[in-house]
Amino acid sequence: MANFKLTISDIKGKSVSKELKDSDANPLLGLQLGNETDASIVGLSGKLKLTGGSDKSGVPMRNDVHGAARKYVLLSKGVGLQDAETGQRVRKLMRGNTVSEEIYQVNCKFDGELPVEAPAEDAAESSEEKTEDKKE
Repeated sequence: MANFKLTISDIKGKSVSKELKDSDANPLLGLQLGNETDASIVGLSGKLKLTGGSDKSGVPMRNDVHGAARKYVLLSKGVGLQDAETGQRVRKLMRGNTVSEEIYQVNCKFDGELPVEAPAEDAAESSEEKTEDKKE
């Protein structure tokens, strides 16, 4: 029973969040960071490239840690390390590069442009305007 929050970014910089549950999320299990998958699992046509993610406690996935386990890694720069001075190294807890059931959020890059959806408030206002025009 895998549940993922999928954050999808397109080439223009726009991002959308989708939630995948149970059988919809199964195609992502076992994929590694950098792999591509079909975007039809979220209702888009094209490819999704996995770029990162984190588990339920916020531990980030890192591309150079193999497997799906959590490991303490000695870092000098890169994902998961914010303020490292020159020559400083810090041992931090990282998640491996393989998507498993413990992963909560998966970040993806979409190879096209995401479709524009009208906000709910604007749609409600436009329907009210149409009914007022019909009354007159």
